[in-house]
Amino acid sequence: MQRLLKRLTLKEDPSIYEDKDSHLARVLTVKDFLALGVGTIVSTSIFTLPGVVAANHAGPAVVFSFIVAAIVAGLVAFAYAEMAAAMPFAGSAYSWINVMFGEFFGWIAGWALLAEYFIALAFVGSGLSANLRGLLSPLGLTLPKALSNTFGTNGGVVDLIAVLVIALVSLLLSRGISKASRVENILVVLKVLAVLTFIVVGATAIHLQNYVPFIPKYHLNADGSAFGGWQGIYAGVSMIFLAYIGFDSIAANSAEAKNPGKTMPRGILGSLVIAVILFVAVALVLVGMFKYSAYANNAEPVGWALRQAGHPIVASVIQAIAVLGMFTALIGMTLAGSRLIYSFGRDGMLPKWLGKLHHNQPNNALLVLTIVAIIIGAFCPFAFLAQLISAGTLIAFMFVSLGIYALRRREGVDIAVPAFKMPFYPVLPAIAFLGALFVFMGLDIQAKLYAGVWFLVGLVIYFSYGMRHSYLAEKRQSDTATNLQSPSKTVNSATEERD
Repeated sequence: MQRLLKRLTLKEDPSIYEDKDSHLARVLTVKDFLALGVGTIVSTSIFTLPGVVAANHAGPAVVFSFIVAAIVAGLVAFAYAEMAAAMPFAGSAYSWINVMFGEFFGWIAGWALLAEYFIALAFVGSGLSANLRGLLSPLGLTLPKALSNTFGTNGGVVDLIAVLVIALVSLLLSRGISKASRVENILVVLKVLAVLTFIVVGATAIHLQNYVPFIPKYHLNADGSAFGGWQGIYAGVSMIFLAYIGFDSIAANSAEAKNPGKTMPRGILGSLVIAVILFVAVALVLVGMFKYSAYANNAEPVGWALRQAGHPIVASVIQAIAVLGMFTALIGMTLAGSRLIYSFGRDGMLPKWLGKLHHNQPNNALLVLTIVAIIIGAFCPFAFLAQLISAGTLIAFMFVSLGIYALRRREGVDIAVPAFKMPFYPVLPAIAFLGALFVFMGLDIQAKLYAGVWFLVGLVIYFSYGMRHSYLAEKRQSDTATNLQSPSKTVNSATEERD
C-alpha cells in the first residue's frame, strides 16, 4: 500500500514543464487575456441565466446570487493568479497539481476540467445553433428537423450548424493563436457593446414595483428545489457559478503569455471584475423591466423583455450580436481544452502523439477535442449534463485553493517567487476552498452522480493506461534500472583496482 501511495504522489519537476512548453509561442498580452476571459465568461449565460434564476429560485434577489457566486469565484481566482504567475504551464490546474501534490491528483483535477471543456463546447455550439436558427426563421430560411436537432430530439439526426461552428473555430485556431486572438478581441468588443446597449435601453423601462419584495418569501418549487429566502439565493448561486468558471480558460493558456508573472493575474482578475459588473447590471435591469415570474420557461429573457417593452429592432440587433459573441466562448473553451489534452499527451497520461506540436500548435489535441465536442453537440442530448460542468470545475478549484499552501513552501526553492501572491495568506486559500465546497454542495444530486461516473471513467483510464505510460513512470523505471546496475559497476571498479 505504501508503495502504491508513493507511486501516486510522484511529482513532476517544474523545470521539466518549462522545457516542454518552451516551444509554445509566447504572444498573448493582457489585452488578449481580458478578451479571452470576458469572451468565455460573458457568453450565452448573460442573456439567459438572470431571467431563469430569478423566475425559478431568487426573484429580484438573483442579484445577490450573482454577487455571492462572484465572491467565491474571485477567491479562487486569486489562487489561480498566483499559480499561473509562478508556474505558467499549459494545462493550468492539471499541471500545477501534478507539481504540488503528485501525478494522480493532477490527473483527477485535469480530468475534472476536461468534462467542463467537452460539454461546454457542445453546449455553446448548440446554443449558437438554436439562436442562429431563431434569427433566420423569420426570413424563411429554415433547415429540416433532421438537421436542426440532436439525435432523437424532435425528429433530429444531427445539429448541422453546431457541427459547422465547432469545426470552424477549430480550423481558425489551427492556423495560429495570434490570428484567433485578433478575432476574439473584435467579437468581445461587439458583445460588450450589445450588453451595454441592453442595460441602457432596458433601464428606461424599469418599474420599481417589480423589485418588491426584493427577497420573496421562501417556498419549495414543484420539483423540490428552493424558491425565495436565503435558500433560493443559495440555489441560484449553484446555477450561476457556471457563468464564472471561464477564467480557467485564461490559465490554461499561460504557457503562451508574454511576461506571465504580470499578464496572468491582470487577465484573470480583470476579466472576472468586468464580467461581474455586467452580470449584476443585466440582472438588475431585467428584473426591473418585468415581474420575475414572467421569465419562467423563457429561453431568451433579454430579447423577450426588449420586444415587450417596445424595442423589437434593438432586440434583434442584440440577438444577432449575441450569436456572433458566442464564437468568443467557443474560441476560449477550444483553446483551453486543446491545451489541457496536449498536456495529457505531453506527460504520457494519454497517447503521446497528443502532446506533439505542429508549427508550435497542439493541433493533434485540437483535433481530438473537436471530434468529441462535435459528437456530443451534434448527436447527443446533453442538457441533463449541464451541471456536470460546474461539478468538475469546482473540484479542480478546491485542489488549486489548497495547492497555495504547498506552493508557498517551494517558492524561492525550486519555483521562482511570483510577481503576484494571493493576499491574506494563510486565511484566504482556506476560505476559497470552503467557498468552492459550499457551491459544490448546492448542486443537485444528479450532477454529483454524473460527476461520480465521469471520475470512475477517469480512474479506469489512469490505472489502465496513464499510470504505466506516463513520463514519470518511465523516469522511475529508468532510475530503478540505473540503481540496480550501480552495485555491479562498483564491484567491477574495485576488482580492476586490486588487479
